[in-house]
Amino acid sequence: MSGSEKPGLAERVQLLESRLGVSISRQDLAIEALTHKTYVNENPDLRLKDNQRLEFFGDAVVNLAVADRLWRRYPDVPEGFLTKVRARLVHEEGLALVARRIPLGDLLLLGRGEDKYKGREKNSLLADAMEAVFGAVYLSSGMEPVLQLVDRFFAELIDEAAGSLDKDYKTALGQVIHERLKMPPRYRVVSESGPEHSKIFEVEVLIGDEPFARASGRSKKEAEQAAARVTLDMLPQRLPAPGEPRAREEEPSAPAPVETSGGDTPA
Repeated sequence: MSGSEKPGLAERVQLLESRLGVSISRQDLAIEALTHKTYVNENPDLRLKDNQRLEFFGDAVVNLAVADRLWRRYPDVPEGFLTKVRARLVHEEGLALVARRIPLGDLLLLGRGEDKYKGREKNSLLADAMEAVFGAVYLSSGMEPVLQLVDRFFAELIDEAAGSLDKDYKTALGQVIHERLKMPPRYRVVSESGPEHSKIFEVEVLIGDEPFARASGRSKKEAEQAAARVTLDMLPQRLPAPGEPRAREEEPSAPAPVETSGGDTPA
């Protein structure tokens, strides 16, 4: 769409649906998601709503959708990891990046001043509109198309964010084990399942000859990184640092009393 073209409201909605790859049954919500407050202020006769309420609602929707995908993709990692990955995605810079990939900026309804000063390129404005679009899609058609959008536009970002964090976990585990035992941890693939194009790998961490944690992932690297994270959580009990007491374990229970034929139980 060239800079001289000014598509009507219906055409903007059609372009948005085409770029998203999903339908938005309520055209009024799609238009609302694309409308900045400056456009409403300059065009009161059109009686349009700005996207601020949808932005508020869409923030919760996109957080839930990304959390759903992280929960299912990383079944063996703790809450802290999932929270950090989501935080790297659902924030201004990440949402603006997704908006540019769609692209969303040229579809927005902006006031003349906002348009003149490159509002279509501002991270804050793009991120707000992106959240509003997620809100509109959910209110029109429910969660399923929202999850489709996350799969289409966030999958690569999820891989990048998770890979960055996981790399830190593998590095951290390697440093700890080297410091304590002067050896690196080893990773062993214990199983592969699923079709060739969508395999699931299960990897085990070994320290010396002793197996520690196991975890699964869509690639060997992903599984190794998840296993490293779980192993780090296990170290205080399994391999305490020099001078630190081993994490307390339950006292072994006393042997079960042996019943005698006479019914007496040893004291």
